[in-house]
Amino acid sequence: MSVDVAQVRPAGPKDANALATAYEEAWRGAYQGIIPHLDLERMIARRGQGWWERVLQRRASVLVLDFGGQVAGYVTFGRCRIGRGPYRGEIFELYLSPTYQGLGLGTKLFDGARQKLHEWRLPGLLVWALADNEAACDFYLTLGGKPIAEGTEDFSGTSLRKIAFAWR
Repeated sequence: MSVDVAQVRPAGPKDANALATAYEEAWRGAYQGIIPHLDLERMIARRGQGWWERVLQRRASVLVLDFGGQVAGYVTFGRCRIGRGPYRGEIFELYLSPTYQGLGLGTKLFDGARQKLHEWRLPGLLVWALADNEAACDFYLTLGGKPIAEGTEDFSGTSLRKIAFAWR
């Protein structure tokens, strides 16, 4: 008999504090040394428990990865922000606390978001990742994402390259 201790479920109001913690841990792990320090600290400070409470009150599309009763990560998703085209769905953020990375749990979050987008009849999927975040880029490539576009994200005068990965 197999017991799956990790499940993907919709985020609820009680998850706000855990989401803030997961966000902080994941962003420090992913972006320290990539995003300028003060910008990173400001971004983390803005995304505390109150911010997540407001997001969840608006019924935003957020799934959490519940690992044995702990929120190990999250994914946010919805209609693609670049408008018309073959990619109608978009994953805006997918993050796991560093403790839970490398175990295949990110794939569970990705699949959960992709399933919801399919249910909403939003075919084709787009995800943006900073090019210097090699772990994220490798993750999306491993899942079959094809790099289709590039852009930049600016942080206090520092311009960082980002890549769009797509699935049909």
